[in-house]
Amino acid sequence: MSSPSKRREMDLMKLMMSDYKVEMINDGMQEFYVEFNGPKESPYHGGVWKIRVELPDAYPYKSPSIGFVNKIYHPNVDEMSGSVCLDVINQTWSPMFDLVNVFEVFLPQLLLYPNPSDPLNGEAAALMMRDRTAYEQRVKEYCEKYAKPEDVGAVPEERSSDEELSEDEYAASDDEEIAGKPDP
Repeated sequence: MSSPSKRREMDLMKLMMSDYKVEMINDGMQEFYVEFNGPKESPYHGGVWKIRVELPDAYPYKSPSIGFVNKIYHPNVDEMSGSVCLDVINQTWSPMFDLVNVFEVFLPQLLLYPNPSDPLNGEAAALMMRDRTAYEQRVKEYCEKYAKPEDVGAVPEERSSDEELSEDEYAASDDEEIAGKPDP
């Protein structure tokens, strides 16, 4: 196994072990989703986003591609594609950084300190510079509308149809309720 693929596996395992919910996209370890919570002390607090991460073949020597799947209102995130304009990830990436840095440092910093002078969302940048209170209100509206736990697929787990019920659950289930009343 080559060094970049070992590093990819190690970084992914480290991310999974640091309590981030990670969902693989295919069998490989190059594309996956990570559940990300908005940082405290920011208008994004309470929001939950599904972040798509793509690791290039040259990772960790080349930076990962990061994008928001559900909508976020932010000057440095393209509202339609979710792609992130993040200097550290896009230009100053170093193999010293890992995936945990992305979710514990880089993305929280991006949300805490937006840069309206380098926008991907011009409307958000203009509103932020013109009226910070209105901007923060719009951020909160987007959080309410697009960034609730159910928006990233965090719904209560349902049983698959092939799982068996325990004896207690089976006894508690009401067959009449499922099948309906018998015909008279």
